[in-house]
Amino acid sequence: MKKFTLLFATTMLFAIGKTNAQEDLTQDCTIKYNLFKGDFQSKKYVDAFENWTFLMDKCPDLSVNIYKFGSTLAEEVKKDPVLAKKVYEQRLKYYPNDNPAKVHSDYADYLANNKLAADDEIFEILQKAYKISPKDMSVKNIYKYFQGVTDKFKDTDPKKVFDTYDDVLESIEEKLDDYAIKINEITKDSTRVLDEKEKKSLKIYQINSAALGQIEDGLDNIISDIATCERLIPLYKRDFEIYKSDAIWLRRAVSRMFNKGCQEDPMFETLAKAYAESTPSADSYSFYAGILEKNGDNFGATSMRKKAFDLETDLLKKAKYKLNFAEQAKSRGQLVNARALAREALSFNPNYGKAYLLIGRLYQESVNECGNNEFEKRMVYAAALRQVQKAATVDQSISSVAAKYIASYRANLPDTKTIFTYGANEGSSYTIKCWINETVTIQSSVK
Repeated sequence: MKKFTLLFATTMLFAIGKTNAQEDLTQDCTIKYNLFKGDFQSKKYVDAFENWTFLMDKCPDLSVNIYKFGSTLAEEVKKDPVLAKKVYEQRLKYYPNDNPAKVHSDYADYLANNKLAADDEIFEILQKAYKISPKDMSVKNIYKYFQGVTDKFKDTDPKKVFDTYDDVLESIEEKLDDYAIKINEITKDSTRVLDEKEKKSLKIYQINSAALGQIEDGLDNIISDIATCERLIPLYKRDFEIYKSDAIWLRRAVSRMFNKGCQEDPMFETLAKAYAESTPSADSYSFYAGILEKNGDNFGATSMRKKAFDLETDLLKKAKYKLNFAEQAKSRGQLVNARALAREALSFNPNYGKAYLLIGRLYQESVNECGNNEFEKRMVYAAALRQVQKAATVDQSISSVAAKYIASYRANLPDTKTIFTYGANEGSSYTIKCWINETVTIQSSVK
């Protein structure tokens, strides 16, 4: 009995001691955390470092700020790659649900920049980020991940490449739409003077849109070599029976064939019809309208387009459908109708740069039709230039694409000799004839 009593007493003392030790540690953690946080926010990084190392070792799950602030201490103050790696690893261990896609993306960046891991390991980390949330990855890493997928699977599994491309692109488009809504809200009243907060927000939205737009271009450049009609058509023929009721697969297949100019192949009609039947929607109807028109059913095509448009309630999507109809009209040589549809798209989204780009391309394609001599033909480029300049001004997401058109159209303006030869004066107004019927300012290609 005495032994039992002694053992019980010893156990109780140990438990009490352990509890007290835990309480003391908790108290120490709280004190040191507050000191660390205060010093860090005051940029007293040397003072913050000692308390931070204690927190990393003794209180790793106290606050995610230990890692958010700690990454700065490790990377920028101490410049210690090994310590920085520990910060990322512990954050992922103790806070796996706190913005994990971004953390993995940042971690991959750090490993790559400091050559702390092989390419395959970095790719695996990017893959984890991608599976969690592509939209939370950095712009650079979205591009890097897709490049990695393409390199690994372009020959063995092109479907995986196309699916990844679609996933990433849809994520980017969601973010671009979000920025477009915010930009439209700020700029909807052109007469109102923006306050400083609005100016700052607008600049941020435009910068982010431009970055995402560059990624779209980069992704297209990567996939353009493998996403050809020669590759797509056999792939879709092979997989059609498996996916003919899969709305997502059908939508992506139809969209890709349309964007790559594969509409003349019978497989496009097969896919468009299956898409419309499996998923009656604005998107599927808009593609099927093109099939009806191709087959001579103009009335049915017009009705189908109206049905598609009326089904949609989102203004940005309405603008996209109108532009889709405009692209289809352009492909049929209906330039006047294409411009009218592009302008309708702008009525739903005034900052829709792609609509202005399309109008500029329509004008450029009419150079020979709307000019009887060199001067008149080159002045058509002035009208085209004005449209693509407007695109670059209102929509930062396509600024890099617009810049290429701007350079090309500007180079094709009449030079000073041509302007003089045809009795015109630089700076004067000039009206372009034929269907364009726009007045522009005479300017030379020399700047």
